[in-house]
Amino acid sequence: MNGSRRIQGPGPHLPCGLVVIDFEAVTPAGRTPEPVEVAALALRWIGGHWYESARFASLIRPPEGTPIPETNTRITGITEEMLENARGAAQVLGELDRRLSMPDYRLVAHGAGTEALLLRAQRAHCPTLAATPLIDTVAMARAVLGRRDSFRLDAVLAHYEVPIPPDRHRAGPDVALTAQIFLRLLADGQRAGRWSDLAGLERAAGRAPAHRPEAGEQTQIEVPAA
Repeated sequence: MNGSRRIQGPGPHLPCGLVVIDFEAVTPAGRTPEPVEVAALALRWIGGHWYESARFASLIRPPEGTPIPETNTRITGITEEMLENARGAAQVLGELDRRLSMPDYRLVAHGAGTEALLLRAQRAHCPTLAATPLIDTVAMARAVLGRRDSFRLDAVLAHYEVPIPPDRHRAGPDVALTAQIFLRLLADGQRAGRWSDLAGLERAAGRAPAHRPEAGEQTQIEVPAA
């Protein structure tokens, strides 16, 4: 694939594409979470290897009047000033939805409930993404690694001795890290007999789509002008 980069050697085959996704968000008091950054990394299995076939990352300007708490800034490094000239969720998620409207694929996220919540809330802007089934790497880690004190991303990275970059907690680095542990867990789970195919993986770690479109509901959109 033109521009593809191999990220893992021979490994288990899945008959679908994979899109690792991560949001950074803030939760204003009494309101649903608002995304302030999103990143996605597309994976394809070609000739016995997993390849990164595309990558997307963008800051997202939250609705006017949404504060960025200091605690969020300390963790992510994202400030209100950084978001002033960013595009809104309609433009960013609309573009991502169009880019990822490929044939059969699954979304992958660490703690996929968070991503599902955000996708459901933003489904008007990303109907295809919101209607896509998810695979949760936390559930994969529980199935493969056994009883542990924590299945947070840092804990799973430590188990696999994956170095943690200084910009951890930004969406771009986090999707790359999640892709690494997904592929490790996928292979280890197959060797351990936890799954042998996509159906088995989804029984162990799958989540329903964030939103199931009703009959006649629009599932493709035009990207609004910036």
